[in-house]
Amino acid sequence: MSSTKVRPMFDRVLVKREEPQEVLKGGIVLPDTAKEKPLEGTVIAVGGGRRNEAGDGFLAPMVKAGDHVLIGKYSGTEVKIDGEEYVIVREDDILAVVEA
Repeated sequence: MSSTKVRPMFDRVLVKREEPQEVLKGGIVLPDTAKEKPLEGTVIAVGGGRRNEAGDGFLAPMVKAGDHVLIGKYSGTEVKIDGEEYVIVREDDILAVVEA
């Protein structure tokens, strides 16, 4: 990550999207504008969690920095930090944690 420290608020998660590995068939090259955004990424930073139903405490997040996750195609807000692109999503927008 960059030299700037970012700490998401509450149940938000900072994710670095991973570029899919290109597989070209028949020599066809798709321009960058035709490619879909990757659905996979690595968690860079995690907020403190969301408030519990009583409102007097926080529920700890289920993901941690370094987790490889799947996120929704159109979820989150794209941000640029020190020239690198990230997406900030709510923990609810994370579909799964990929385990090796």
